[in-house]
Amino acid sequence: MRDFKALWSEYACNLNDDQVKEDVSTLLVEKANENKTVEVYKLCFNCIDLTSLGTTDGPATIEAMVKKVNVFPAKYPDVPSVAAICVYPVLANVVKDKLQLPLGIAAVSAGFPTSQTFLEVKVAETAMAVSDGASEIDVVISVGKFLEEDFEMVYEELAEIKSACHGAHLKVILETGALVSAENIKKASVIAMVAGADFIKTSTGKMSPAATVEAAYVMCTAIKEFYQKTGEKVGFKPAGGIVTTEDAVNYYTIVKEILGEEWLNNKLFRIGASRLANSLLTDISGQTVAYF
Repeated sequence: MRDFKALWSEYACNLNDDQVKEDVSTLLVEKANENKTVEVYKLCFNCIDLTSLGTTDGPATIEAMVKKVNVFPAKYPDVPSVAAICVYPVLANVVKDKLQLPLGIAAVSAGFPTSQTFLEVKVAETAMAVSDGASEIDVVISVGKFLEEDFEMVYEELAEIKSACHGAHLKVILETGALVSAENIKKASVIAMVAGADFIKTSTGKMSPAATVEAAYVMCTAIKEFYQKTGEKVGFKPAGGIVTTEDAVNYYTIVKEILGEEWLNNKLFRIGASRLANSLLTDISGQTVAYF
């Protein structure tokens, strides 16, 4: 059994929420404006996981989305494509069959969005999504177990799911709105990374609050500390409620200032969004765009 108390001490998890809020506010006031450029908007667009996770999603709706992605380079030759398409696991094969560009295929799995199912189901769903073409798997931690301080179980579940990915990247969703405190967000970040996460992600977008700049600040700080201790680079993905170009710039700024230029690419920085793409295209082109 892991000594989690020692782990929390090693990663300085005893955080003050008010101080975090003050620190991130100061950072954004001082640094965000310099990143309001077309080149930054294009990079943010290139980091989008274009997401469709609706109850009414089916093969036809996902095919239509993929078609728009396929012809995007011809319509917007000066804008790089999105990084990946994110769908429910039963629709990963549709994306695989129709996608003509070398993008990621992400599937939410393991009892998304609540993680309230049996571990055997989580593992099986993950493996099936990978078999159907998913190159990336987005899963939610067992938030209830975490809040009950059953940290060992949270770690073991994630480690087993990671094994079921068979080479696909694992993006671990912390559901930071449910974790509430900066201390909990830091602890959950550390557990996910130690368990093998390739990315840590803020939210499912299915509860409020979703992504916040405060959560992003804490998570990026954890990623930096993990890299300094292990030499392993873990990616960061804010998701949920990210709609405006200003939202994207704020998260870009946090990644840039805490993690540095090395993280400013879609191998280590993603933005989970559906509506953001049109906002960025509007600000890139200077005219209203409703492409996606």
